[in-house]
Amino acid sequence: MSVLLPLRRRAPRLLLAFGLTGALAVPLAPPAAAADRTPLPSTVSGDRVADPVVSGPISHTSAVGDPSHGYPFLATDVDLAAAGYVEEEFLLSGTATRYATQGTDTARVIGTDLPYTTRIVVRRPVAEPRFNGVVIAEWNNVSNQWDQEVDWFQTHEHLIRKGYAWVGVSAQRAGLHSATGLRAWSPTRYGGLDVTVGGTINDDSLSYDIFSQAVKAVRSPAGVAPLGRLSPPRYVIATGHSQSAGRLANYYNGVQPLASVLDAVVLHGGGGVLRTDLATPVFRINSEGDVASGILSAAARAQADSPVLRSWEVAGASHGDWKLITDYGPLRKRDIGSYPGGYPGEPQTCALPSLSRVPQHMVQNAVYDHTVDWVAYGQQPPAAPKIRMTASNPPTVARDELGLALGGIRLAQHEAPLRINSGSNTGPGFCFLDGSSLPLTDAQLAALHPTVRSYVDRVVATTRANVRAGYLVEDVTRDPAWYSDLRELIAEYVAAGRIDARDAAGFEVLLRPAERAGTAGHERPATVLLEQLVKQAGRRITDDPAARDAVLRVAGALSALLRG
Repeated sequence: MSVLLPLRRRAPRLLLAFGLTGALAVPLAPPAAAADRTPLPSTVSGDRVADPVVSGPISHTSAVGDPSHGYPFLATDVDLAAAGYVEEEFLLSGTATRYATQGTDTARVIGTDLPYTTRIVVRRPVAEPRFNGVVIAEWNNVSNQWDQEVDWFQTHEHLIRKGYAWVGVSAQRAGLHSATGLRAWSPTRYGGLDVTVGGTINDDSLSYDIFSQAVKAVRSPAGVAPLGRLSPPRYVIATGHSQSAGRLANYYNGVQPLASVLDAVVLHGGGGVLRTDLATPVFRINSEGDVASGILSAAARAQADSPVLRSWEVAGASHGDWKLITDYGPLRKRDIGSYPGGYPGEPQTCALPSLSRVPQHMVQNAVYDHTVDWVAYGQQPPAAPKIRMTASNPPTVARDELGLALGGIRLAQHEAPLRINSGSNTGPGFCFLDGSSLPLTDAQLAALHPTVRSYVDRVVATTRANVRAGYLVEDVTRDPAWYSDLRELIAEYVAAGRIDARDAAGFEVLLRPAERAGTAGHERPATVLLEQLVKQAGRRITDDPAARDAVLRVAGALSALLRG
């Protein structure tokens, strides 16, 4: 059995400073440490779940991106080897039970011994010392009629940094059998997959037991071990986004009481009303967009926190956001042939510029860590305020004079805004899910943030308050979004002709190594490089004070956070 590595490794800094114009001291109280406690044993067994036959890992028969598609669909472009990780794909086959689910009732068995073959994708540490003993099992989303691992795209940097293993499960018909599903995408690689019993069962009623069997294959392999030579996991936490959250809510209510194979469930962006008599923890994380659109129903939202349920809502965030689309877009272009809506450079079809820039994924990172502490140490996650509403039918979010949502978890990008980020938008397709992000004008920015220092102080105070509250992980500055946000801001001003492209190239010479250092946890060199960038911006951007201050704000805030 693997020893659960402590998820909180860094002692928190006590002071935060803005190094250019003065110091701002913000005390940071550390959360309860996990390092000196013995993890509780898992209370699940999965004894009633059948052992599937696992084969693989399946070899690549072509380079990634080759038109012959001899590689896993949406094979990651993350440099896993540099992180001591590996990606492998396995076939899973066996006979599954068919379940009928109804509300919060335990599922009914409506068929047994039904053959299936599907696949799982595993991204895991190569060596035991890197593994924290926890598997995140993602129910792949099929809303686009192909498999999409939303939660991996949102949180892979954190999962890798903390030593999680991730397993993506292809459980539903659309992901395999649609015109754009796996079987059509690569008949050679995936032609033998079938979760419909030869086209006779098309209601996904086999998906629940297929998911259970995939988890059991990872948890207690009877043959080929999907985690290779790693020790069996101590805990398995299921996760799913949007439609997958709905499937997992059904699974929690109906199948988990029978299968007893999951230690906890994370419902991201949806999920229905949950039963209250189970011991399995459930963590809901929803964006403003999920609340505003009704994806999270009023009845589900009304369920109070309890010893086994925690619900968080992130103000300004959208169901599909900037982080998801920019991470997923290049792989979709490679394997499907088109970018998703809202991808940079693609035609904008929504009424407002789409995709909120509020980094909800930073909160999601904390959700996984809290969920581990919940099952490993009995430490319940902190509660969080709900987003404020002015009406429930239709759901209407309360907003301030700028249009920013009130209440909820409020990240610095919302509390000290540079853009009006919202979970709402209108237009064709998925516009209603993608939210919006409208840059503030120079006049609005000057009124909200009279000085660079006032902006920096607000970002620092808000971020550290969220860390203290437990809504952000302690090493939050290792998230690459801080650096990509600065890079994209500079690019926007270059495109508008307000920053010279040669100056921007000089900033990038400093930003690139600062990002490498900062995301690796080397705060001091990252801070030095960012302070050099601030000085260069102050010297070089002389004709447009508003553009200069825009760069100084974001670079200065990140520098101050890194100083800790």
